[in-house]
Amino acid sequence: MRALALFAGLALVGAVLITLVSFTSAPTPAPAADPPRRETLQERLRRLPGDHRGWAELATRHIDQARLTGDPSAYTKAEGALATAAKIAPKDDAVLTGQAALAAARHEFARAAELAESAIDANPYAAAAYGVLADARTQLGDLRAAQQAVDAMMALRPGVAAFTRASYAAELRGDVETARTYLDYAHEDAWLPADRAYARYYQGELALHEGDLETAARHYADALNTYPAHIPARAGQAKVAALDGRLSEALSLYDQVVQRLPLPQYLIEQGETRIKAGLPADWTLLEAQRELYEAAGVRDDLTWAEFEADHGDPKAAVRHARAEYTRNPNLVAADALAWSLFKAGTPEKALPYARHATGTGWKNPLLTYHRTRIEHSLGLTEASGAPSVRGFDPDLPALARFS
Repeated sequence: MRALALFAGLALVGAVLITLVSFTSAPTPAPAADPPRRETLQERLRRLPGDHRGWAELATRHIDQARLTGDPSAYTKAEGALATAAKIAPKDDAVLTGQAALAAARHEFARAAELAESAIDANPYAAAAYGVLADARTQLGDLRAAQQAVDAMMALRPGVAAFTRASYAAELRGDVETARTYLDYAHEDAWLPADRAYARYYQGELALHEGDLETAARHYADALNTYPAHIPARAGQAKVAALDGRLSEALSLYDQVVQRLPLPQYLIEQGETRIKAGLPADWTLLEAQRELYEAAGVRDDLTWAEFEADHGDPKAAVRHARAEYTRNPNLVAADALAWSLFKAGTPEKALPYARHATGTGWKNPLLTYHRTRIEHSLGLTEASGAPSVRGFDPDLPALARFS
């Protein structure tokens, strides 16, 4: 989900060296002095192996690496770093927050919430722990507790991380204008180019899911102008091109995206665009990524439920969706279970989950389309044929999912 996707960056600090020149002789240009070399975190940990917060920071970097590169093997490295940190200071809030973040990255949200709460017990001023708690509670379907965690984070440390979470909380209750406002705050507060691009990207996502391709394209372009390496914004441009019927352009953009960041979401979007263009979809790389994620301890029944429902075996989709919803009864999991049950031929069982998914007012075109299709099949609406939902193409369902 969105709040788990913040980009991190490093600030480069320059040094100014002043050279004194003798006035008693002809000035000779002084050789440029190299700035002092900064110790790396790994070097620091070799020198100070008892630095538990250093180990926790190293774990956080590995988690970021997995997110930024699509390589889940970095989670195993993060686990090792956190194990070392926990041996030194098992009750430290930074260590507990790192463990919570790793659990969330592996979709173990109940465990993530438990660890985040332990971190807060250890340090009630741990803003980062409230952020992880908000993410975990959202994924567990407890939006009230998630909002409370966001409010606490806002009170402690208003900034990009808090504003983006507040934006998502507003979006989930259907308040798109407030969601936009908080993203504006995040953009204004950000000083790292990656964070500014992140805020613009999600403004593009909001516009895209309202069917406003022009505004979405402008926000994606702004994100890339700010931070050219922002792959989600490039994927956003691909989505706009696909929805606008420029399929060759979209496929060219998706090639760039998956070469840099082969996340399952992007691979599915690429495959659906190929099908829309009359080309065969090749799911080989997607299956390879699935194996990598499973080997790294990431349990992602949600992705495979959605994929199987649209492109594979509906019965397998139901199994995955039930497993996901049992662990994480959030809005997206409810929608996945509803759609899987519908595709498996049991719309009467699907309807309660579709109503759960759309019950907060969240203006997500994918959820709206699924509920409408289910209701049509049960004769609950007078309209006939496939429903039309603004901002949604039934041939490209993955494009309506939030990355």
